[in-house]
Amino acid sequence: MLFYGTEVVIPAEVEIPSLRIIQEVKLDNAKWVKSHYEQLALIDEKRMNVVCHAQLYQNRMSRAFNKRVKPRQFAPGQLVLQKKISHEDEAKGKFSPNWQGPYMVHRFLTGRALILVEMDGDVWPKPINSDAVKRYYV
Repeated sequence: MLFYGTEVVIPAEVEIPSLRIIQEVKLDNAKWVKSHYEQLALIDEKRMNVVCHAQLYQNRMSRAFNKRVKPRQFAPGQLVLQKKISHEDEAKGKFSPNWQGPYMVHRFLTGRALILVEMDGDVWPKPINSDAVKRYYV
């Protein structure tokens, strides 16, 4: 008040006018209601615009990712190694093996899942994702 000669207005009051701001600008209620109605009508359009841009961005990112992904094809009877999960066994440090196996591919399931068979013939009850498996070359 001392510096500018007017009362202080916080930014929230400028965006969402209060009674004090309406009286200073000398807007009547009809004009104020009309301006806010127009702003509310634009919110839906802006929201749809943002959703559209987000979908376009996700499509671009998935195309860029899928360009570099090489799908792994496995045949039944093929030998594979399974990625070892570090918390399953005691930690042996950085020199512990990262893969365990070999196992044989028994069959495929939907969504790139595999049923594996141990070398002695025991079939695993749980399927495993093909991303956690790599080919074993003898």
